Amino acid sequence: MGGGKYLSVYEKVEVTDIGAGGIAVAKAGSLVIFLPGAVPGDVADIQIVRRKRNYLEGVPVKFHKMSPDRKPPLCEHFGVCGGCSWQCLKYEKQLFFKEKSVKDAMERIAKAEIRESHQILGSPQQYYYRNKLEYTFSERKWLTDEEIKTGQTLSRHNALGFHKPGHFDRVIDIYKCHLQPEPTNLIRNALRDYAKTLGLSFYNLKEHRGFLRNLIIRNTLGGRVMVIVVFHEHEEEKVKGVLEFLRKEFPDIASLMYIINKKKNDTITDQEVLLHSGDAYLTEEMNDLKFRIGPKSFYQTNTRQAIRLYETVKQMAALTGKEIVYDLYSGTGTIACFLARSSRSVIGLEYVREAIDDARINAEINNLDNVTFIEGDIKELLSEGLFGKMGGPDVVITDPPRSGMHKDVVMAILKAAPERIVYVSCNPATQARDIQLLSEKYLVDSIQPVDMFPQTQHVENVALLIRK
Repeated sequence: MGGGKYLSVYEKVEVTDIGAGGIAVAKAGSLVIFLPGAVPGDVADIQIVRRKRNYLEGVPVKFHKMSPDRKPPLCEHFGVCGGCSWQCLKYEKQLFFKEKSVKDAMERIAKAEIRESHQILGSPQQYYYRNKLEYTFSERKWLTDEEIKTGQTLSRHNALGFHKPGHFDRVIDIYKCHLQPEPTNLIRNALRDYAKTLGLSFYNLKEHRGFLRNLIIRNTLGGRVMVIVVFHEHEEEKVKGVLEFLRKEFPDIASLMYIINKKKNDTITDQEVLLHSGDAYLTEEMNDLKFRIGPKSFYQTNTRQAIRLYETVKQMAALTGKEIVYDLYSGTGTIACFLARSSRSVIGLEYVREAIDDARINAEINNLDNVTFIEGDIKELLSEGLFGKMGGPDVVITDPPRSGMHKDVVMAILKAAPERIVYVSCNPATQARDIQLLSEKYLVDSIQPVDMFPQTQHVENVALLIRK
């Protein structure tokens, strides 16, 4: 070890694991060191950059041995963008650590004995798997260390891409992203070039001014594309020019829309979406079902893996056609529709109005007349009053946000006491917390991790709980 208190260097330290947030972990004596960009199996000299009460943060400054589990990252923006931080880790090892994170959460937090733990379902596509990406126009461009080291005079203005992690007002100019299939890169790069050529202003996130604000691109498995351009200023001729450019340059765009967002935040859920040309929505097919996707629709962003996720839910629900199923946090009704033909009835509960509207349309276009969607706060809806009207649940499906279920929802499920609970989660830690609360009446029969987001630390998990 050398250096001062805040510049310590630990020499020849072996990286042993991956910990919280998907960050590699090493130990120097009793000290835990978190190392972004490292891979288990690396042996490196580590520069400490931050000291916390219970751990250190560092960066590898010299490698003595590179892990055999390393692979060259595909993306030129790797290490700067932050979006695919596991690109340097072989895919089979990504799956190993994701599965491990689920099992660790079940053991440490849920303290659950699991009858059957299934191997994680890897994604057939490790790149180009997303059906939606959102980009930001920014007047302030982030320059990489490599760009600065060239010594050239480079512009710090006007970027179209992703936010630099930790810098809300700086955006990395993205030229080729490997997350979404073409024509996403072609559209983004063409629009950036068009805007620069005409001198159109990019949004300033600090001062809240500028013309171009966001670009959202959605696509289906069949190759149909929706493009939504978000403007901050409503300059009619300029807006028309941008949209006409896209329409003529990319005639295969199925749905071209725009939004004028003058708020200080980027959310579009409360904004009016205007159709410039094409269709007002896309239609995706999943098995024998069709789902309508609008500009605001929530839809799993890895469609192929979503099908496998929903098939897992259906298998765990073990429906015979006689059950009343409650689908909590039902979103746009994809799971509810998947289960409807095998159920007596499905009641979907959701607090987002736009999602409820989409869910009702999805049930209608699939001719499902035994599905009901109810809008409201789930912890208030899930009550004896609702059970009196719709019947009590035989099976509960729950797919809450990352924060997990509100404790009152957990208590309501315990009181309703369905035979089976199928819990879908994108956060194993909060899922395990809720399962620990449910353990008063339920055992964990099986778990099935699903990799929805290759090249990242994120993992989805499906858990089947059986009433004791």
